[in-house]
Amino acid sequence: MLVTRPRTQAVELVAAIENAGGSAFCFPVLDIAPIDQNIVAAHAARLVKPDIVVFVSRNAVEYGLEYANGGKIAAIGPATAAAVTSAGHFVDIQPAAGFDSEHLLAEPMLKDVADKNVRIIRGSAGRELLAEELAIRGATVDYLSVYERRLPDVSEQTLADLESRWRSGDIAFITVMSVQSFHNLVSLLPAWCESQLGTTPLVTPASRVLKEALDRYPASRPILASGPQASKMVEAIIARQQALAP
Repeated sequence: MLVTRPRTQAVELVAAIENAGGSAFCFPVLDIAPIDQNIVAAHAARLVKPDIVVFVSRNAVEYGLEYANGGKIAAIGPATAAAVTSAGHFVDIQPAAGFDSEHLLAEPMLKDVADKNVRIIRGSAGRELLAEELAIRGATVDYLSVYERRLPDVSEQTLADLESRWRSGDIAFITVMSVQSFHNLVSLLPAWCESQLGTTPLVTPASRVLKEALDRYPASRPILASGPQASKMVEAIIARQQALAP
C-alpha cells in the first residue's frame, strides 16, 4: 500500500497497515516546513486578541499553539484535537462528527460569532470557506500562517523503486489525506504509475478528495474512509478487500 503522508506523520498509519498484515511503502507527497518564528511572532503581535482560535491541523498546533493567546480553542478534527490535548490545553470546540470546515461550522459555539475576533492558525494557504462563513456570521477573522506545505524533491531511485513495486503488485491501495496531497501525487508519479491511478483504489477520509479523484479518473473506484484515524483508514481497506473476495 502506498502511504503519501509526510514521513513523520505516517508512522501510525504504517504501523496499522502492518499490524493488519499488509505492507506499506512510504512516498511522502508533502513537505511541512515551519515559517520563521520571528516572522510569525511579528505577524501575531499585529493581530487583535482573539476570542476564538481555530487550529486547522496537527501542524498548526505544533507550530502555532503558543499564539492561542487565551482564546477558546477550536480544532477541526480528532487528530488536531488530540494534538491540542497532548500539549496540555483544552479543546472548547470540536465537530461532533466529521473533520472539515463544514462540520466545524455546524458547531453551536460557532453559530453566533457576531463581534467576535477569530484567529485561524494554518499553513501558508488553504480553503477559504471557514473564514468566509465566519465573516458572514459577523466575526472579524484573521489568519496566522505558521507553516508551509511544499512539493518534496523525490530522487530518481525512489521513483524507480516505486514503479518496480507497483508493477510487481505491491501497490494495491493508495492512501491520500487531502486535495493538495492528491494533486502532488499526480504531479510526482512516473508516467506509468500515474496511468494506474484509474485502477488502483485510492483511500481517503475526505469527500473532496473523492470528488477530485473521480473527476480526474471517472472509472476509478475510490474509497471513503469514515475518518482520518489510522484505524479507520485500515478498516476501509479491509472492507474493500472483503467485498472483492470470491
